[in-house]
Amino acid sequence: MHLPQENSFTRRSFVKLLGATSAAAGIAAGLAACGTTTKQGDAKTSTPGSTGAAPSATKGDGTITAGISYELGTNGYDPMTTTAALTVAANWHTMEGLTELHPDTREVYPALGKELPKQIDDTTWEVALRDGAVFTNGEKVTTDDVVFSFERVLNPENKSLYAAFLPFLESVTKKDDTTVVVKTKYAFSLVPERLSVVKVVPKAAVEADAKAFDLNPVGTGPWKMTDNGAASKKILFERNDAYTGPRPALAKSMVWEILPDNATRVNAISSDSVQAIDAVPATDLATLGSSKKVAAEQGFGLVFMMFNCGSAPMNDVKNRQAMLYALDIEKICKTGMSDLATPATCFVQQEHPAYKKAATVYTQDQEKAKALLAETGLTAVRLLCSDHGWFSAVRPIIKESLEAVGLTVTYEEKKSSDVYGTIDGKPEAYDIVVAPGDPSVFGDDADLLLRWWYAGDTWTDSRMHWKGQESYTKVQTLLEEAGAATGDAQKAKWHEIFDVVAENVPLYPLFHRKTPTAYDDKTLTDFKPIAITGLSFIDVSSSK
Repeated sequence: MHLPQENSFTRRSFVKLLGATSAAAGIAAGLAACGTTTKQGDAKTSTPGSTGAAPSATKGDGTITAGISYELGTNGYDPMTTTAALTVAANWHTMEGLTELHPDTREVYPALGKELPKQIDDTTWEVALRDGAVFTNGEKVTTDDVVFSFERVLNPENKSLYAAFLPFLESVTKKDDTTVVVKTKYAFSLVPERLSVVKVVPKAAVEADAKAFDLNPVGTGPWKMTDNGAASKKILFERNDAYTGPRPALAKSMVWEILPDNATRVNAISSDSVQAIDAVPATDLATLGSSKKVAAEQGFGLVFMMFNCGSAPMNDVKNRQAMLYALDIEKICKTGMSDLATPATCFVQQEHPAYKKAATVYTQDQEKAKALLAETGLTAVRLLCSDHGWFSAVRPIIKESLEAVGLTVTYEEKKSSDVYGTIDGKPEAYDIVVAPGDPSVFGDDADLLLRWWYAGDTWTDSRMHWKGQESYTKVQTLLEEAGAATGDAQKAKWHEIFDVVAENVPLYPLFHRKTPTAYDDKTLTDFKPIAITGLSFIDVSSSK
């Protein structure tokens, strides 16, 4: 969605226009996807045999510049382990899986695969590698590298969060020097999409020095990283001229400035020192709209409330429910998020293909919250929040809402990495955590989104301490049943899961957000704002 370039444009008119057009903009983006698409589960795929080629474009000599709101994570760039917003977005440009999901259209297309996976039978798929693929260190990509990349993600000793997305996968093996065989445990409708979560890495380089690879990854994508930003606070990229895939870099270089401070980031695009920024503060949207393009795309991205389900007081589901009934969610969305958020009525947003309103919906009901707390006797809680700037106005409303139902709130705020460093594997460390999350950067289907939080041990065991409880076991069973189903039967199982997690709330969204972006359309060609966390410069060129 593009806003009018008029100085008289106001924030109120922006919000009004946004509400009327954001859903349409999302649909339009899907219809504009390259090539014909078909439905498979609730994800979008190219038709079999398609090349996934980008629209014809010419490589230029320009430089793309961007201001990024998220800071570097603590676990580097290794695609087996990194889940930080900044490093994941960087890897979109430098790494590839056998397939990839375009960050804008969400179309799955062949990346390192010459074509989309070919289905041999219900549980067997084959993928041939594209011709001439090489890593940025000059080494040829082999089927041994592909097998190695999947095995390291699936190895429990490596504790990769991505393994939770691949429960259907039996094995990936080498057929010959150009083709790998993917075996599944059961018929699974989303194999082409899901293979994209594993990025192919050079076996020799990783085994020689895994730490060095983590800091300076070697990939096969259209870009190669030349500075990881750890010291300079700028991530630098150069075009990978050895790239043989369908989406070459259309500029010569790219600079991402790490600008977590809102004012600094807005000043950077206002002064033309960068061409695009993410996480535009709502208060700056109208002002920026007079000179730049601004957009806010509705997506899955959310702020959640997570509970320590393994220890008192939050091991009592009544206390967890009371916290959600206490929240003034309308004020949180309208004031705290300046209308750039929609209250959660389900685990997924209303625009999601699998959406169905949950049996339990949390709107503010202070009397109900007080009644639940009277039953349990809870009078005080510890609240730990991440300090992301884009929802800074939300946090005091949450605290005030909890205090309004009679709770004494011990409040603490930390950087995201410090939040998880504080609580991981420490059941005594917290009662409630509030933080953002957006696993839709890895894929849009409901199975993947659910598994991110409700299947892997990192979240269910080390963080929310929910693993082993009756509701946890029920969700795992339903996930397996959904994975083996298709069509309406699959959606029906997901709907059951939505109801279970809404009732038991080990972790639950408060709202789903619109992702606000500002960019210079005079110097960036074919840039598309995206509904997921981060910025994408796939298929984008620059005149600067």
